[in-house]
Amino acid sequence: MSLKKVTMPLSHQESGSSSLDVAVGSSRSVKQLLTITQPDDWHLHLRDNDGLAAVAPHRFSVFKRAIIMPNLKPPVTTVAAAVSYRERILKVLPSDSDFEPLMTLYLTDATTKDEIQRARKSGLVKAVKLYPAGATTNSQAGVTDLFGKCMPVLEEMVKQGLPLLVHGEVADSSVDIFDRERVFIETVLEPLVRKLPQLRVVMEHITTKDAVDFISSVPEGTVAATVTPQHLLLNRNAIFQGGLQPHNYCLPVLKRELHRQALVAAVTSGSPRYFLGTDSAPHERLTKEAPCGCAGIFSAPIALPLYAQAFEEVGSLDKLEAFASFNGPDFYQLPRNSSTITLVKGAWSVPHQYGFGSGSVVPMWAGQNINWSLK
Repeated sequence: MSLKKVTMPLSHQESGSSSLDVAVGSSRSVKQLLTITQPDDWHLHLRDNDGLAAVAPHRFSVFKRAIIMPNLKPPVTTVAAAVSYRERILKVLPSDSDFEPLMTLYLTDATTKDEIQRARKSGLVKAVKLYPAGATTNSQAGVTDLFGKCMPVLEEMVKQGLPLLVHGEVADSSVDIFDRERVFIETVLEPLVRKLPQLRVVMEHITTKDAVDFISSVPEGTVAATVTPQHLLLNRNAIFQGGLQPHNYCLPVLKRELHRQALVAAVTSGSPRYFLGTDSAPHERLTKEAPCGCAGIFSAPIALPLYAQAFEEVGSLDKLEAFASFNGPDFYQLPRNSSTITLVKGAWSVPHQYGFGSGSVVPMWAGQNINWSLK
């Protein structure tokens, strides 16, 4: 990663190079450029049909690869369904795009070892996703009894080298919503790691100090975590500040400030156990601003600038590249990208909405200033 301030006269034009010694601005102005290896998004919702066509382009010019979530209706439970979904994604790509969707299977009580073997042989399916039934959006078909019904499949995943991605919350309505991640760690994840220590697990979108403490307690290379921009930049006050803010509602829900600080400390520590996963989850505006609003925050258009802002706020921009571009592929045992991407320092205002099918979707940070943009 390189970070440099450069001064150029107005007449100097961009060369199209990724070199850091080129910037455009008024005479005597200074542009701060940040060039890093092109990142990947290790947790992404692309939706389907009209929604797919609307939100997918926001990713293709920023991230080289993305782990695509399988919680469609119906869910992506087979290799055949994953291949079909991948083809639909590729159809909305620009002709010159080299974006690579990395597919996942939705784990159910009925998933078989044979399907796991087919997933590995396909070369296209890179992981299997665990949604506890009822825990989040489109999770109704999720697992009801992990240890009673899924152990043979998990053992096969160890043999095939496929990671398990977990939505790390219990779905028990008797457990306080702010405690569901901690209880999941205690009742599911800790026993699972003891039973299958060779299973690689990604605890997605972690939100608590409890998760950071657990991940730090296990051997490196066994359990890792993705962290979203919202959980690095917002605490639970953001849901209620100045009235109910439905576009800041997601699952897992935002937590106390002490948990946000623990996440920031973890991702800026240089530990390889944490990597970028936006969990960008678009919902049409009317389904968020509703009596029973959907959970999910849409960060796709501004995710990388948001991460840069979070790292800059604690003086750790030098740690961004490893988090965004190295730790994920290393854990998934995939090559790192060779291309680069450049961010430019300078405040600008995030749009209030983007098109989404016949409606609109409101992004994170809507109408607010952000300090970084993509070159």
